[in-house]
Amino acid sequence: MLEIKDLKKRFGDTVALDGVSLSAEPGEVVGFVGANGAGKTTAMRIAMGVLAADSGEIVYNGAPLGTEQRRRFGYMPSERGLYPKMKTGDQIAYFGELHGMSRAEAKRSTAELLEQLNLTGRIGDNVQDLSLGNQQRVQLAVSLVHDPEVLILDEPFSGLDPIAVDVMGTALKERAAAGAPVIFSSHQLDLVERLCDSVVIIGAGKIIASGSVEELKAREVKQLRVRVDTAEDLTAQLPGKVERDGEDYLVEGADDQEVLRIAAAAGRVTHFAYDQPTIAEIFREAVTK
Repeated sequence: MLEIKDLKKRFGDTVALDGVSLSAEPGEVVGFVGANGAGKTTAMRIAMGVLAADSGEIVYNGAPLGTEQRRRFGYMPSERGLYPKMKTGDQIAYFGELHGMSRAEAKRSTAELLEQLNLTGRIGDNVQDLSLGNQQRVQLAVSLVHDPEVLILDEPFSGLDPIAVDVMGTALKERAAAGAPVIFSSHQLDLVERLCDSVVIIGAGKIIASGSVEELKAREVKQLRVRVDTAEDLTAQLPGKVERDGEDYLVEGADDQEVLRIAAAAGRVTHFAYDQPTIAEIFREAVTK
């Protein structure tokens, strides 16, 4: 388990992090979301030892995280850290060896990742000759080549087409299924909702909302959507605040069983459920409070 505890960081007069805490359990995919400049990258860099925190700590499996443990992590920075004139296959294998793999192990892992990420045909191409999307796939392969225990990925899906997003999303879910905690940041909130088990929302250096996807949605549920097979207008009969949305009634602030009783008495109820907001809607509401 990876825990980020009460991180604080200033750059001069700018407060980058103000008591940021989050965690990722084995096999959990955590989406770390926030506006530009909210503090996501700073927190990730501190977790990986690239930056030092002013205070707070990073704990891995109950003990302070050290350099040796970080060697077993997979990190994908938001900026590409690749050698542009190096061949794709050689580059991935090289990073595997930097993590302590033998040359044979690194080459074997590289071949598997090239196939998984649909890059086999690019094994001999220089990285600078790849499309930006394929360079992003190579960057992911570099973070995965040594079979990391933890993944920390900063905007891994940036600039990818839908097919590449699916390929990379599958790769991350497979690593999580094998037991690795995964934390990734993204502005693609529909993707966060689809891939993540839990979400942490940061704004101005502070955590402003967190929880499982289901918990966050349940907290924001406000409207009961009701559809009744009847020509009668039930707006005045239903309790609470009632609005029409086409054939549906949107009800707020009322006992749902009372709503159901009135609706069922008027006709056949064909839909009766609370509307759940998307993660994008939850994010917008959280950051504007």
